[in-house]
Amino acid sequence: MFDPNAIDPAAVVQCSENATCGVVWSIAFTLILVIIILTGFAYTTLLERKVIAWLQQRVGPNRTGPAGLLQPLADAVKLIFKEDIIPEEADKPVYYLAPILKVVPVLIVVAVIPFGPDILIPWFDGNWYQVPLSVADVNVGVLYLLGVTSLATYGMVLAGWSSNNKYATLGGLRASAQMISYELSLGLAMAVPVMIVGSMRIGDIVNAQPNVWDWLVFQNPLAAGILVITLFAEVGRAPFDLPEAEQELTAGYMTEYSGMKFAIFMMAEYVGMIAVSIISISLYFGGYNLFPVDNVPLLGPLVLIGKVVLALAFFVWVRGTLPRIRYDRLMAFGWKILLPLSLVSVAWTAISVVLGDVSGNPAVYGISSLIFFIIVVAGGYLFLSGSQDDSEIATPETDLMNDPVVTGEPRSIGWILLNLIGGLVAVPFLLVKGLLGALEGLGSAGADTVTSDEVAIEPVEPAGD
Repeated sequence: MFDPNAIDPAAVVQCSENATCGVVWSIAFTLILVIIILTGFAYTTLLERKVIAWLQQRVGPNRTGPAGLLQPLADAVKLIFKEDIIPEEADKPVYYLAPILKVVPVLIVVAVIPFGPDILIPWFDGNWYQVPLSVADVNVGVLYLLGVTSLATYGMVLAGWSSNNKYATLGGLRASAQMISYELSLGLAMAVPVMIVGSMRIGDIVNAQPNVWDWLVFQNPLAAGILVITLFAEVGRAPFDLPEAEQELTAGYMTEYSGMKFAIFMMAEYVGMIAVSIISISLYFGGYNLFPVDNVPLLGPLVLIGKVVLALAFFVWVRGTLPRIRYDRLMAFGWKILLPLSLVSVAWTAISVVLGDVSGNPAVYGISSLIFFIIVVAGGYLFLSGSQDDSEIATPETDLMNDPVVTGEPRSIGWILLNLIGGLVAVPFLLVKGLLGALEGLGSAGADTVTSDEVAIEPVEPAGD
């Protein structure tokens, strides 16, 4: 099991070619995966409380069990025996179904993710069975991720609507608008690895990153950054937790949920953190690959778990650092900044792929990444080095007055680009308008000699111009 090269190939049976092995292994691996993820959810809550306590120079939970390790069990027992209150005017079937619609997609989304290379397992019949560490590595894995991640939105929207509560309804509406806005950029960021590798299979994308320097984050860091930000918004984590903002909405779409239903929503959030961490690691950060994995396949799941723990710590770090932003700023950030940047990242990748194919030199990816890094460093330096007096600080009242898009004042490169793009977009409409005018002219010219029963009829002047 630790050295597959030492096993006689004649004694190895491919599990994918054996019907019994395929069914049994799929069920067994699914059960193992669900148990690991649910256990990871419980201890992710403890990790968050510990890391935030460390950031704020506090102790955190340390009384239940040794070093507080039994705190998730205590929380589960408390929620099991907590009173379950249901609103009298709630839509009962939808109210009960919403938590399930929220938690099921985040559980099944990891079905197409490989957790390691194929491993060999001995069995009682004397054979070694080569089994994959994935439930189903389908050839449209990226499309599966996009489709399943968008389903969780239904759980939040229906939970808010069925609760018969205005705060919950507003939370559901916020969730739907936020997901629609950020999933556009998410889809474009997921398209970049597909363009680079030439496959939608997650296993192929992971296998294309065998070494650290082969990670796709170094070939397109812009797309990787956009993916991470949009996945934050996808799971509703701070600073994108506006659907459940307690300052305005008391608890958002979860306002009328308590007991185990509330626990299911919490489980969906933390399992979603684990799932999106696995997705981002598989697409841009090498997946289960690291130096020892080539020789010891069993280290693959351990490497992936280690990367996931670091990603979860990053989630908690962001929550403990950044404040929640205003909702209109949240939407503007998604539509006005992330979406254009994601289009730029896709175009950048397309150009790099074409140049690499033409020249036959994959170093063009590194060159493009270096150029991007220089631009980021130069832009950050110029941004941080600029001085600003108190009189120059913009307020919400002066934001619109200083916006060249609103005032039309040509004083920035953004204004020039906006007008240039607007002019290019207007060209097809002008061509269509000219074509319609020409067709109307031809129709009116043919009406000049129309007769009926050999009686000439006066030509009718065309309307309009």
